[in-house]
Amino acid sequence: MTAVTVVTGGGRGIGAAVALRLARDGHAVGIGYQRAREEAEEVVRKVREAGAECVAVQGDTSDGDQVERLFDTVRERLGAITGLVNNAGVTGPLGRFTETPVEEMRRVVDVNVMGAILCARRAALEMSTRHGGGGGAIVNISSGAATLGSPGEYVHYAASKAAVDALTLGLAKELAPDGVRVNSVQPGMIVTGIHAAMGDAERPWRNRDRVPMRRPGEPEEVAGAVAWLMSPEASYTTGAILRVSGGL
Repeated sequence: MTAVTVVTGGGRGIGAAVALRLARDGHAVGIGYQRAREEAEEVVRKVREAGAECVAVQGDTSDGDQVERLFDTVRERLGAITGLVNNAGVTGPLGRFTETPVEEMRRVVDVNVMGAILCARRAALEMSTRHGGGGGAIVNISSGAATLGSPGEYVHYAASKAAVDALTLGLAKELAPDGVRVNSVQPGMIVTGIHAAMGDAERPWRNRDRVPMRRPGEPEEVAGAVAWLMSPEASYTTGAILRVSGGL
């Protein structure tokens, strides 16, 4: 049976790299995206060039109805869903905690926490043997910020990613008897467009000296970790939080 994996936030950055890597590993890929339509369509083209089936679905993962539409479309177009990479996330602009607008904080929590919860819930209903599924795997994309706290930059974002790791641990234990593995990857300073979106495009290079490896990471390096956790080679791995951060 072909693996069918939903990758949220799959139109660019880490999500795009994950989609391409999974395609090369034999997965059919359903890409969820919110605004990056052109980028998502380009990822679809590359995935198909790699020999895998692919569909892209626009939607906001913090909206339950749109999450249902994403999973329904992927199931209808590609087949029974066997995996989820819970990657969609936002940071908001860089800034001190007391100077960050409440509406920005709320949006970060809505997408990063509720969005991850809604997608994981639907994925569990699709894959859990308790609900008639054949088992599967979930990988939540967290952040090194979950343990570093990100003072002066985005404490609210760090808190949201700590919640993602707690979700990972709880779900891993709850879903293990039902054939679903749940793990988390914590990327560190990775070169993606998210830094420009938060107001500091040069951030990965400006702060690289604080990373023991003295360089930022590439999305493909995170994708490799995700691909392993999604693979049969990780069949006895659940509840793991894998840090991909150059030692930070």
